[in-house]
Amino acid sequence: SMSRRGNCWDNAPMERVFRSLKTEWIPTVGYRTAQEAQRDISYFLMHRYNWIRPHQFNDGLAPARAEEKLNVVSGIS
Repeated sequence: SMSRRGNCWDNAPMERVFRSLKTEWIPTVGYRTAQEAQRDISYFLMHRYNWIRPHQFNDGLAPARAEEKLNVVSGIS
């Protein structure tokens, strides 16, 4: 764990990402090569998890979509 001493919430967001990765994406039989794993996991994290997968915390929006929405409201382009 990377959290500060006595603060269990520091690491919670990353633990949630890894739980989603392990339970929703990585095949139960694993990968044949490290390159295959890197390509597939990168796709999950950078495309599916950030742009497509809905998140309850963001009212059903993917993180990148929620951030885009905030940027429009705040005037950040």
